[in-house]
Amino acid sequence: MTDALTLTDLSKSFPVGRGLFGAPKASVKAVHPITLTVAQGETLGIVGESGCGKSTLARMLVGLLEPTTGTIEIDGAALDNADPALFGKRIQYVFQDPISSLNPRKTIRQIIEAPLIHLYGMDKAQRARRIAEIFASVNLREEFLDRYPHEFSGGQAQRIGIARALAAQANILILDEPVSALDVSVQAQVLNLLADLKREFGLTYLFISHDLAVVEAVSDRIAVLYFGSVVELGPAEDIFRAPRHPYTKLLADSAPVVGRPLTAPEGRETELPDPLNPPKGCAFAARCPRASDRCRSEVPVLEGQGAVQAACFHPLVTD
Repeated sequence: MTDALTLTDLSKSFPVGRGLFGAPKASVKAVHPITLTVAQGETLGIVGESGCGKSTLARMLVGLLEPTTGTIEIDGAALDNADPALFGKRIQYVFQDPISSLNPRKTIRQIIEAPLIHLYGMDKAQRARRIAEIFASVNLREEFLDRYPHEFSGGQAQRIGIARALAAQANILILDEPVSALDVSVQAQVLNLLADLKREFGLTYLFISHDLAVVEAVSDRIAVLYFGSVVELGPAEDIFRAPRHPYTKLLADSAPVVGRPLTAPEGRETELPDPLNPPKGCAFAARCPRASDRCRSEVPVLEGQGAVQAACFHPLVTD
């Protein structure tokens, strides 16, 4: 199986404050250097609590943010931020809020036509044929094309957002919380549609979500992010059946389950560390019941002999 996406030492820092001559006083690392690969046709789930760097990573992958360090390769070819059209043809973004992600002043036809015009220079007849194919794929009627975004429900608007991504003919889709803004009754419909499209077009997904049940159901592998770093990576069934990193277990135990009483997470702290004053060692040490002196002085790296890798000196499960 070939790799569709390869990230090498990809990171992002943001300047904070300005000095006397305009130089930044400090910087915040939103994403620490990440190296990973996503295979062609794979769905990689990315999970973590708010502020862990999920959306920052996604925005770098589609060219909305320029990486501070590292490279992004698709099918072995490095992508250059200076050429947005190249990004658009290879990788596309499906946003969390489907209605606000669509231009309210444009009809659905104008929205879907945009990538066909700007990326491929199609004429009117070519665009009409392509749009008809796309709308059939996402189960939308062509009569919707001359309406405006506010006339649609959340589920219909998300199908339109997916159609816009498909119009660019990209083979990788970044799905940033694609069903979190939808009613529960509609979520399953959209997830089933995404599964059908993946099989039909041979797509590769990066599925970002805080809903562990959804991520486990749709993902082949899962990357767990904490404080901008991948702390566990492995097959979806292994990650939640027998988590190795204490943070992964905390996430799993904190997820609401029908019939189980809600309990406070184990550990002394419940918040992410201060990004302006990051800890010296493991970023999770202050919240971890297994933390040792080594954890507070050294930064663990992602490692493991089997299918699952964890950045932890005291993993819950060992090879």
